[in-house]
Amino acid sequence: MLDFIYWPVSAIMWVWYEAFSFLLPNSPGGDGIAWALSVVFLVFTLRAILYKPFVKQIRTTRKMQEIQPQMQAIRKKYGKDRVKMTEEMQKLQKEHGFNPLLGCLPMLAQIPVFIGLFHVLRSFNRMGTGFGQLGMTAEETRSYGNYIFNVDQVQNFLDARLFGVPLSSYIIQPTSEWVAFSPPGEPVDFTRLNIIILVIPLVIISSIATHMNSRASVARQSEAAMENPQTRIMNNLALYVFPLGILVSGAFFPVAILLYWVSNNLWTYVQQHIVFGNIEKEEEAEKAAKLEKRSNNAPKPGARPQAAKAVTTKPKPGAKPADKSKPAGKSESQTVDMSKGSAAAAGADTSSEESEETATSPEKPKATGSPSSNGAKKPTGGRPATGPGGGRGGNQQRRKKRR
Repeated sequence: MLDFIYWPVSAIMWVWYEAFSFLLPNSPGGDGIAWALSVVFLVFTLRAILYKPFVKQIRTTRKMQEIQPQMQAIRKKYGKDRVKMTEEMQKLQKEHGFNPLLGCLPMLAQIPVFIGLFHVLRSFNRMGTGFGQLGMTAEETRSYGNYIFNVDQVQNFLDARLFGVPLSSYIIQPTSEWVAFSPPGEPVDFTRLNIIILVIPLVIISSIATHMNSRASVARQSEAAMENPQTRIMNNLALYVFPLGILVSGAFFPVAILLYWVSNNLWTYVQQHIVFGNIEKEEEAEKAAKLEKRSNNAPKPGARPQAAKAVTTKPKPGAKPADKSKPAGKSESQTVDMSKGSAAAAGADTSSEESEETATSPEKPKATGSPSSNGAKKPTGGRPATGPGGGRGGNQQRRKKRR
């Protein structure tokens, strides 16, 4: 049913086995080192393929930590309206480019590989009678291929030993299945104690490595993320439950699966420190660039701020130059008002001088008759120079009446 997983996993393992069996000499009990390294480099191949998704996972996790306070605010605001709260959270995640699936992709991709490797390793020895096992005899299991591996390679794997133990053996394995690990007619050359001596250190190393990787990941979380109840639950699972689960379940898994866990944790530890280090360097470089930009835009200590420069416009070709005689800052209406005020002041001075002359000069006799009889010249145009309504005579009569 899962052949689309079993065949690629066995193919990658086969490539590495062929490479290492060519480079390394055979061990006394079989090519155990080549088979062990094929499992280890199967893990490295998978993790190399998943390197970019792992980097995206780290960046997604850091973005989630950054928007965690806003997520909490949305939960408080729309706590009673689940539909609206979900819409607002999805909107916030879309604005920040946050995709929750990217945070789970590397882990989800390793699950089928683990299942495929477990099935392929167990299929080398098909004498088991449990769930999904065929219950073959020792002769039958040594005479059938295993997916991409032919019969000779299956026999080579069963005869291979790593520190004197078959790679597909495990602690609680029934002794009746051990017959397949030796050629027909030869006795079994290992004991359960040999399996325990090899498995226990691998289980402890895997458990401690899982805890250390989780601890390094938790140490890089922000304080806001640590205050989230869901994050605390996940951290406790990663720090204590998962390592303890490996420690307890180690007796149920073959030696090759424990090699898978050790190599996977080793890769995770190295890759995690490299990726986190690069991301922290990028963030420090961005902060330094922002600070440098601010310092360049800020005025120097002790320097006065520069005044705004006046905007000067050049006259168009053929236009008259602007009148520079008017003082700056005064409009045309202000200039007209000043000219009217000066004219009014001059008129007041003239009227005061005339009043003084009238007071000091003797009164002249009033002229009678026509202008021609009196010998006066008739004005050529306009109002008469003297008379009741115009000129200086009219003014003098009005002054006498006022007195």
